[in-house]
Formats: sequence, structure tokens, C-alpha cells
Amino acid sequence: MSKKETKAQGQSAPAAGLTTGSTPAAEVKTALAGFMSDINEFHTEFSTKLQQQEERLTMLDRKSLTSPARPALATGAETFAPHQKAFEAYLRSGDDDALRGLELEGKAMSTAVAADGGYLVDPQTADTIQSVLQSTASIRAIANVVNVEATSFDVLIDHSDVGTGWASETGATAETGTPTIERITIPLHELSALPKASQRLLDDSAFDIENWLAGRIADKFARAEAAAFINGDGIDKPTGILTHTAVANDSWAWGDLGYVATGNVGDFDAINPADAIIDLTYSLDAEYRANAAFVMNSKTAGAVRKMKDLDGRFLWSDGLAAGEPARLMGYPVLIAEDMPDIAADSLSIAFGDFAAGYTVAERPDTRILRDPFSAKPHVLFYATKRVGGDVSDFAAIKLLKFAAS
Repeated sequence: MSKKETKAQGQSAPAAGLTTGSTPAAEVKTALAGFMSDINEFHTEFSTKLQQQEERLTMLDRKSLTSPARPALATGAETFAPHQKAFEAYLRSGDDDALRGLELEGKAMSTAVAADGGYLVDPQTADTIQSVLQSTASIRAIANVVNVEATSFDVLIDHSDVGTGWASETGATAETGTPTIERITIPLHELSALPKASQRLLDDSAFDIENWLAGRIADKFARAEAAAFINGDGIDKPTGILTHTAVANDSWAWGDLGYVATGNVGDFDAINPADAIIDLTYSLDAEYRANAAFVMNSKTAGAVRKMKDLDGRFLWSDGLAAGEPARLMGYPVLIAEDMPDIAADSLSIAFGDFAAGYTVAERPDTRILRDPFSAKPHVLFYATKRVGGDVSDFAAIKLLKFAAS
């Protein structure tokens, strides 16, 4: 029985006996007054509870929506991919929990490495490094570049010919020579870089950590491999084109690189300097000249671009559009600063089809290991990449030697 019903019955009980001085109208009025009092009391209690509930909900909303102590620097921060956030967290603090929890496709370049604190660079960073390597002055830009998943890359070359002979209608056919295939093995070597940054710098959220790291590693890798592709001795590094034995083109044999002499020690011919460039161009077989290019450094290019033919026309012409290479004798010129300067007996200019003549083999992944302990208060980033290179067709590249013969 409710409180209102109990009170109403308690008030109506004396009315049954009709006590002295009470009337039915007075009793109804008293009952209505009690009922309204109960209604007001219930409304007040309900309003108090509702207000308390609203205050609690407001407090919870504020807790969930309160901005962090360090505000976001850009509205695009929330659109980062999970692997990018994990990458930055690892670089800043060494926390690799997010990296270990990532679910990545097996074909991707970014994957966790067990137990040693390393990982493969996420795809965005690797793309950045690759673009820098392509834009540097390296014969990588014109060579044959292949990605391998092994410790070496084998190039199969057929540099011999099939024997033939004229036969009569009834005469016996003599046996002819059979072509042979030669295998050139290009081992992969480890290229490394060890940049460092202070922990305070890594903690600064306004610092673009990914671009900084990619730029540092790319610069070191680009300069190291560009030098090796030209002058590498093949010991723990790629074999450069100038490391192979160079012989006079008239005495050329497979396994050596042929050269053309300028006729003057340490310089071009004093009377007809352009003749050496023309002789170098046509020392290369016609099938290679279609995709050939010159390679030289800036100092050599400065001397060559002054040359004129007998009609007074410059042999050198600049590119007709932005981004196009300069041309010498109609062939593109790659400025590679690792080529030697003009000097006595120097091989300062190379000409050939480098897509056929030189092969760069590399693994597509770059590995980075974070070391916050060895150089406190700095953090070291040990980056490694495996790459190899060697001449794959000795007939496709010719050299210009600044010598009398």
C-alpha cells in the first residue's frame, strides 16, 4: 500500500464517526492538501536526482573529450596509418609494442623482426630513400637494377656466335661451332649508415623525424654506392667499371674493357680535340649505340662542352626541356662526380649502353636498428642495405684514356 493511500485512509477514518466540528467538505479539503504536499515532495526529489545524473554525465563527457597535454600540430595527424604511428613511437621512445601488434601483408616491405629490436623500414620511408637514390649522380640511373631475395645474382651472357658455312646441294654438311654461355655472379654486399640524434630532438613533436632519418640514410647510401659503382674493388663492396682491366680497343677481348686514346697525355689532342670523342662513340658496336650514354664528372664536362666540329658547331647541347639530360654527339650525358678528373693515363669518360653493360643487384628492404644506449644522450640508428654491382656485358662499355696510345 502506498504512502498516499495510507494517509488518505488515516484521514478518512474520523470522518466515518463524524466527530464533533468536522464536516465532509473539510475532510476532503484536508485530504487534497496532503496529496498535493506529497506530489510536491516527489517532484522535488525527482528533480534533485535528475540534476545529479546530468552533472555526472557532464563530468564523464569532459573526461573523455579533454584534449591531451600536447595538442596535435596538424589536423591530418589522425589520418596516419597504424604502421606510421608505430614507427614514430619506436623512434621517439623505443616502444615496439605497436610494431609487434601490427598485421602486415607478407609482400609488404614493413614487417616486425623478432627479438632484436630491429624492423624493416615502413613503405613510405623506403620510397623516400629510393627516390633520393634515383636522383643522385650515380650510374644506377642508367644501369640495369634488379631486386633479388638471395645472396647473389647470376647474369647469363651469350657472347659467342653460332658457326655457319655455305653448303652445296649434294655435299656433306660439316659440323659448326656451338655458342657457349658464360655466367657472371654479382654478390650482394652490406651498405651501412649510422646517423644519430639527441633524445631531446626526438621528443620534439614538431620535428619531422621520418624525413630527417630518410634524408640522412639516403645521403650516406647514395654517395657510398655511387662511388663503388665507379671505383669499387669488389671487396665488401660492388665492383666498379673502372676496376676492370682496360685494354686498347683494337686488342679487346671478353673480360676486359676497351679504351680509345686521345693521342695526348693528360689532355685532348691540341689540334683536333673533338676527334677523340668521335672515335670513342664509334668504337661501340651499333647495337649498343642506340641506348648509349656518356658518363663523366663536372670538370671533364666543362672541357668537353667547349669542343666544336670543323664547321664551328658545338658537340655539346643542353636538354631541350626541363629535366632532360645534356647531350653530346646526340647521346645523353650523366654527370657522375666519382669519375676521375682529366690526368695522365686517366679513364675520365665512359660511353656505352649501361642498361646492358652494368647490373645493380639489391635487396628491396632497408633494415634499421635503434640503439639508445651506446652514445647517450644520443640515439643511434644503424641502417643497413644489401647491394651489389658489376659489369655484365664487357662489349657494351668503352672508355676514353687520356694517353698517347
